[in-house]
Amino acid sequence: MFSATFWIRALQLMLALSFLVVIHELGHFTFARIFGVRVEKFYMFFNPWFSLLRAKKINGKWQVRFFAPNVPSEPLTEMQLQQLPDDDWRRFPETTEWGIGWLPFGGYCAIAGMVDETKGVDDLADKVQPWEYRSKPTWQRLPIILGGVLVNFIAALVIYSAILFHWGEEYIPLENARYGMQFSQVMLDNGFQNGDRILYIGDRQPDVPSDVVEWLLMDGERQVSVLRGDDTVSIELPEKFAQIVLAANPKGLMQMRFPFVINSLIDESPAARALLMAGDSITAINGVQTTSFFDVQAELAKHACDSITLTYYRAGEEMTTRAYIGDEAKLGVYPKTTTDFLQTRKVEYGFFESIPAGIKYGWDTLAGYVKQFKLVFTKEGAKQLGGFGAIGSLFPPMWDWHSFWLMTAFLSIILAFMNIIPIPGLDGGYVFFLLWEMITGKKPGEKFLERVNNIGFWLLLLLMLYANLNDILKLFM
Repeated sequence: MFSATFWIRALQLMLALSFLVVIHELGHFTFARIFGVRVEKFYMFFNPWFSLLRAKKINGKWQVRFFAPNVPSEPLTEMQLQQLPDDDWRRFPETTEWGIGWLPFGGYCAIAGMVDETKGVDDLADKVQPWEYRSKPTWQRLPIILGGVLVNFIAALVIYSAILFHWGEEYIPLENARYGMQFSQVMLDNGFQNGDRILYIGDRQPDVPSDVVEWLLMDGERQVSVLRGDDTVSIELPEKFAQIVLAANPKGLMQMRFPFVINSLIDESPAARALLMAGDSITAINGVQTTSFFDVQAELAKHACDSITLTYYRAGEEMTTRAYIGDEAKLGVYPKTTTDFLQTRKVEYGFFESIPAGIKYGWDTLAGYVKQFKLVFTKEGAKQLGGFGAIGSLFPPMWDWHSFWLMTAFLSIILAFMNIIPIPGLDGGYVFFLLWEMITGKKPGEKFLERVNNIGFWLLLLLMLYANLNDILKLFM
C-alpha cells in the first residue's frame, strides 16, 4: 500500500521525534530533581489503558513489567498506601516509573503536584507536600518548566556542531552556478527567466539559494539584479511577494541548471534501445534545443508514448538517434548531477572550531524560522500549514545520516520555539503565568490553570487536525 520511500521517511520522522521528545522531557525531569520535586512517571509515547513496558527501582532493585495495564492515579493517603498489595508500585511514590507507551506520538513527564496533561486538580492531594511542584517558589518552578525548551535548543547546537566537525560544510555557491538558475512558474511570472544568474538582492550579494529565499520572502526585499546573457537586468518584485509565492505553493523557488549528460543506462530502456551511451550529452529533442537537465525533462513530458528524435554530443561530435518513450516519458537513464558540473565549496572544522560554528548555525536557523513564522498568520500561509506528512516529507527518501541529523537539529529548534509560545498547554503558557505570579505576587488558582490548559489542549488538537487535514488534501489534489 505504501512505498519504501514512505516507510523510510516515516521511520526517520518517528526516530527523530522520539529522540527530541525524550530529551525535552528529560529537561523537565532534570530540573525537577535538582529542586527536590518528585517525578511520578517518565514515558516515551503515550500509554492509554496499558503500557508496552513499565520499569521502577524499588528498594534498590529494578522491576520491569511488559504489556502492563494502567493503575488508577488518584491521590492516596499514607494509610491507603500501606494497605496496597506488596507488588503494587504505588506504595513507592518516591521513585520514578519509567515506561514506553504504545501510541507513538510524543511522551510525557508527570511531575508531582503539577496540573498538566497528565492530571487535573482532582488528582492532587488536599495537603501540599514539600516534594511537590506547587510547593516550590517561582524561581524554582520557572527552570523546571523551561528545562525542556532549554535542552532542545542546546541539543540542536550540539548536533550542528557535531555535523560540522564530522562532515564539514559543502555547498555550491551561487557564483559557481555558471549555467544559471531554473525558476519555478511563480518566479517566471514575476520577471525571472530560466538561465538568469542572481547577482544582488537589494544591496546584498547572496551566497547560496537559501539566502535568496530568506531575503525575498522573510525580509521583503523587492529589487533583484540578475545577469541575463551579457546584460545586467533589474527585476522589481510586487508587494506581498511572499503571499503570492505561498498562494502558488511551488515545490521550490529555483534550482541550479546543469547539462543533461548520461551517467549510466538501464538495460532495455528507451535510451539503451536507441544505442545511447554513458557520457552522451543531449542537446535537442525533435529539434527543440535543450540546454539543461530541466529542459530535457520538460520536452520529454510532452512526448509520452511517442517516437522522438534526440540530438546529442559524443566525444565532441553531434549525432542524432530515434527513441520511443513510454507513458512515463523517461529515457531510462541515470544522468550526472549538479556536482559533476558545478564546483563546490568545502569548509572543514576542527573540534574547537566546530563549536562556535555550530552555535552560529543554530542561532541563524532559529532567526530564519522566527522570520518565516510570521507568514503563518497570513491567509496564504495558514493554507500551507502541514502536519506529520509535511514534516516527514522533509526527510530524504533514502537513509542518509547527515541529512537525518540536520533535520533532527532543525526539528529541535522548531520544538523549542513552538513550546515557548505563550499558549496554555505549552511550556510557554506555564511560563506566562509564572511570570505573572512573579510580577504581581498573585498565584493563579489550580482550577483556573486546569481550565485554561484544557482550552489550550483542545485548540492545539484542532490546529494539529487542521494541519494534518491540509496534508491529506494536498495528497489527493
